[in-house]
Amino acid sequence: MIVYESNRFWVKDMVNFTRSYTMKKIVFGVGLIGSYTALVCFVYQFYGLESNLHSGIYSLLGVILSILLVFRTNTAYDRWWEGRKQWGALVNNCRNYAIMVESLLPADDKDTRKFFAKHIANFCIALRDHLRDGVRTDALLMLSSEELNELEPKKHKPNHISLWLNKKMVVLQKSGVLSEADAINMKIHHNALLDILGACERIKKTPIPFSYAVHIKLFITIYGVMLPYGMIADFGYHTIGLVMVIFFALLGLELMAEEVEEPFGIDCNDLPTGDIAHNIKNNVFEILLDERPLKEDVKRELYEKVH
Repeated sequence: MIVYESNRFWVKDMVNFTRSYTMKKIVFGVGLIGSYTALVCFVYQFYGLESNLHSGIYSLLGVILSILLVFRTNTAYDRWWEGRKQWGALVNNCRNYAIMVESLLPADDKDTRKFFAKHIANFCIALRDHLRDGVRTDALLMLSSEELNELEPKKHKPNHISLWLNKKMVVLQKSGVLSEADAINMKIHHNALLDILGACERIKKTPIPFSYAVHIKLFITIYGVMLPYGMIADFGYHTIGLVMVIFFALLGLELMAEEVEEPFGIDCNDLPTGDIAHNIKNNVFEILLDERPLKEDVKRELYEKVH
């Protein structure tokens, strides 16, 4: 995502609009439709042609298109917001998990604390990469050679890290370190991690149906191509600017919806899951080991891209 402050003077945001890949695509599309409209206007004016299309039909088509775009943007934003809620729940459950482990373990059991700290953090890092292009084991923390060899061939690495955490809880319960009630309470937060994993996979693997996406894109394209012919009789060469403004609004809504409907990538408006995973990592290490051995939080600059 792009870091910005919503209460700052909006002109500065507009000056930095090229930071967004989506805005660049919108500007390119608007430039194309503007060139096309200029060509149509030149031909009509040069040859003295007249358009018989009534501009009222475009108002009706615009209403229909607006309804479709409202559905499109609402659906896309719901997916983005649902993803953010799931990662917010991940933060809360990881903190609660770490606090419970810290409270229940004997004071001198540093090794078990380290095990839970690194693998709760590793679960979040693995989840981040699992929702992108796949998990790289070299991005995970403090894996022993045995753990690395065991994890490397696994197709679903977050699941396997979760399995390690669960096995450790079972061992602690059987050895008498945890009571049955303690294990049940810890299991609640452990299961929540898997629930969040499943919810994020559902969002990622269930995009808007293909027919909807194609229909809206096709409708916008046809509307934009036809628009100059209905406006040229009334506005002449002013049609160029008017068509570009209208197309900017329509195309912008579609492309922004297209970007945010899959919120776990590295696009400019995707969720900063990398930063969230880094914060969780720092939180659990601080709770369980009273240390933050890894890189500290970085102060973000305005309009910086955060992944």
